[in-house]
Amino acid sequence: MHLQNVSKSYGSFPALQGVSLRLKKGEVVGLLGPNGAGKSTLMKILTGYYQNWEGEIHFEGKDLRKALPEIQRQIGYLPENNPLYLEMYVKEYLKFVADLYQLPQAPIAEVLKKTGLDTHATQIIRTLSKGYRQRLGLAAALLHNPKWIILDEPTTGLDPNQLVEIRKLIRTLGKEKTVLLSTHILQEVSALCDRVIIIHKGRIVLDEPMEKLTANQASIIQVSFDYRVETVALQQLKNIHKVVNTHDFDYELYVEGNEDQRPAVFDFAHDNGLKILNLQLKNQGLEEVFKKLTR
Repeated sequence: MHLQNVSKSYGSFPALQGVSLRLKKGEVVGLLGPNGAGKSTLMKILTGYYQNWEGEIHFEGKDLRKALPEIQRQIGYLPENNPLYLEMYVKEYLKFVADLYQLPQAPIAEVLKKTGLDTHATQIIRTLSKGYRQRLGLAAALLHNPKWIILDEPTTGLDPNQLVEIRKLIRTLGKEKTVLLSTHILQEVSALCDRVIIIHKGRIVLDEPMEKLTANQASIIQVSFDYRVETVALQQLKNIHKVVNTHDFDYELYVEGNEDQRPAVFDFAHDNGLKILNLQLKNQGLEEVFKKLTR
């Protein structure tokens, strides 16, 4: 996917200004930016929702303007406001989406399992939690086995356990497809992405590999349990060099090295009969870069 000098205005307001970038197969790219930066506008252009824009966009050499229907058939899209028919059943909705794509043998059962919806297949959509509705939107985006996956705020409404599962799925998809996801949550980019693009006031102000941004930077695990835990016990976890009890049942775990220690925190909670109410990974380097570039 190649974008060259892409611009889009709403009246006199420039939403995107000369955006150029290349996205390749086998990477998960995080699109970061404050509200109103142009993230959703860019995604709507890539999916063909907006057709009035300037510049050039090519998917594997095919011009988006000239081959729009063909390209759209290869895109999986989860919009920020996930639109669903609330009176339909989960499996019925996916069958409906499959018919729209004219898929004679849609892998509905496989996609339900991938997204953790297999036990909710006969449930009415309006009875699903926000997190499970988000999973259903992701399932619909994957149903036709797209080459390019575009996700606008994909982890909205997910609890910590669901976050881990959906992150794992997105990482798996990123091994063989091109995944572009937007978010305003820095922790999501740290947990999911191979590459970070920061957009501010319609312009790309940073495009770097995650590895480069996080090199030699300390990371902090922010976790909340349903009971108080002795900080000494948490300090026994691998590569945790400092633990701070920030408030009641909330803790910050300072991590040495680049290895993700959140699975160890999950194991700790399980072994001690605790529930995790919140879990986030914060990278100090990425946060400082974001603040500097979007100030």
